[in-house]
Parts: sequence; C-alpha cells; structure tokens
Amino acid sequence: MDFLNVNEALGYLDLKESYSAAEFGCGTADFSLALAKALDKGRVYALDIQQDKLSVLKNKMALQKIYNISTIICDLEAPNGSTLKSNFLDIVLIPNVLFQSENRHAIMEEAKRILKPRGQLLVIDWLKPVAFGPKENLIDPKEVKELANILEISLKKEFALGDYHYGLIFIKG
Repeated sequence: MDFLNVNEALGYLDLKESYSAAEFGCGTADFSLALAKALDKGRVYALDIQQDKLSVLKNKMALQKIYNISTIICDLEAPNGSTLKSNFLDIVLIPNVLFQSENRHAIMEEAKRILKPRGQLLVIDWLKPVAFGPKENLIDPKEVKELANILEISLKKEFALGDYHYGLIFIKG
C-alpha cells in the first residue's frame, strides 16, 4: 500500500526556485516545508484557520532553519479569505482540504483569485474511504473538475498519488 508522497506530488508541478506559492489548509505543513526547500529563492505562504497548526509550523521552520515561509491565519471560505493580493502567486496547493470544506467553490475561487495568469493550482484529495482517513464528504475528482470549469480554470494533468489520493493540476487562463 502506497500513501501520499509529498515530493512525488510536487514533482508534477513546473517549479522554478524563484516562484511564490501557497498551501491552503497547511495542517502539518509537509507541503509548505517541501515547497520552501524547492523554492529556495521564492516565498511560501502557509495558510490555516487554526493558530496551533501555524505555531507548530513555526517551530519546524526554526528547527530546520527555513526562512522563506510566511504563516497566515485565515478563513479560506470567506471572500478574499487568504488576505493575499490578486494575481500574486505562481502556485497554489489545496491538499486534503476540499473534503472537509463547506464551501468548496469559495476555496477554489480564492485560489484562482490569487494565482497569476498561467499559475498552477494543484488539488489533492482522498480517492476513497479508508480506515485511517475520512469516511464521508469525499470529493470526487469529477466534482473538482466541474468547479474548475465553472471558474474557467483549465485542467492540465490528472494523476493518482499512492493508493488513496488523486491529484489534479489546473492552469489559470
């Protein structure tokens, strides 16, 4: 059984070391930390609604001597919830967030707003219910693609990530 590999997921993106990126709902911040290492001349924004998650990330950053991550406490389902400028980022990641969101459209819309034209949006979510994961409210890749279509974000790539997750990369027009 293969679980979610952060570096494998990031390998599907076109990364340049000077890019700026955000991780929506950073939680354990595995993606933010990996992105910070890959984008060593850029900046990563780790966003979460829970201050304790961001505090843990700050401790990890200090231990790993990572200085290019900014943390933002925010509600991504609110209008302009990220507090970031429009057309600002090269990459937005939404890993394992949509299944637990009440307003998935708002989160996708916020990602589109802050992405630069031709920016990349990577959505990762659970493929199926499993004993150690969510049992309900999973979001099918088809539903994510429908949301992206409504928002006029183009699908670039679709792939499996381990046995339990899928990945979708969209490009902002």
